[in-house]
Amino acid sequence: MGTIKRTLLACVALAGMNGMAAAEGTIAYFAATSQNGFNQATYEGVQEVAAARGYETEILDGQFDAALQYSQIEDALAAGKYVGMIVAPNDSVGVAGAFEQVIAEGVPIGTVLFPIGPNLNSLDPQVEGITVTAASPPVPGATAQAESVVDFCADKDPCNVVIMIGAKIFPFDNLRLETFQSVLAKHGNIKVVAVGEGYYSPDPSLKAMTDILQANPDVDAVLSNADQHLAGVEIALEAAGMNPADLYLSGGGAAAIAISAIREGRWDSTLAYFPKTMGALAMEQIANAIEGKPVTQAINMDEAGPIEAMIDAAVLEANPDFTGEWEQ
Repeated sequence: MGTIKRTLLACVALAGMNGMAAAEGTIAYFAATSQNGFNQATYEGVQEVAAARGYETEILDGQFDAALQYSQIEDALAAGKYVGMIVAPNDSVGVAGAFEQVIAEGVPIGTVLFPIGPNLNSLDPQVEGITVTAASPPVPGATAQAESVVDFCADKDPCNVVIMIGAKIFPFDNLRLETFQSVLAKHGNIKVVAVGEGYYSPDPSLKAMTDILQANPDVDAVLSNADQHLAGVEIALEAAGMNPADLYLSGGGAAAIAISAIREGRWDSTLAYFPKTMGALAMEQIANAIEGKPVTQAINMDEAGPIEAMIDAAVLEANPDFTGEWEQ
């Protein structure tokens, strides 16, 4: 589409005869996992808008298990108790079939964080009938993160970089990893010495970084897609006798811990996903669809957040009141 956001009129079945549908019923939020701060913050955004619009909400824990989440959506549809659904997908490609089933039954359904379908960089609907996509295309953000490392490494030869990704089993993390590697490979002075998996948690990140430092004690930068990873990385660096402030540390998510660390000079940047805002915007469109009101079908979270998405010390200086939308 020609613009980032496209507006269409979504009408419910009863709207033609009875006017706008009533604002009532329960919205299901299918969390990738309910056991981390990011998904909880997204749900908080869903809850706040839902309550304001007259809806109840429930959260279902996907446990970072794509097959489980697919079954949860099917079971929820069969139960017939939800008037709308919002999904934070574990497998943004594989879950398309579940979306198709929901759409076929006329239940509004949206996705947050990632588009549904094989093209993770397109916010245009790849599943016909999807109500809303509130997401951050992975490649532009990952490119911006990698370019920030390139800038840091400009006067270092060699510049040794560790990449700490979420998990290679996730399509979106593979795309981010490929983007990181592609950008860094263009610069002969930059050497990616290791790739670790942090599984969106400090503890696995601590272990992975500890192992990496044992084999590669000379590290100049850590490039990651999650602030939870840097929380563990920082502990590993300190345990190895290194000062985190001497390295370039880039995370993802703009958690409160990252905002504080950047302001204190311990970390350098984070790519924001604005989970609470994202959940709220998605819920607004689901409610609009239920009520037969105009729907914004595609929302680019790189542009829809309260401040610019690539956050560093300069951005925070210009936005002194921003503290992050979630706790890691």
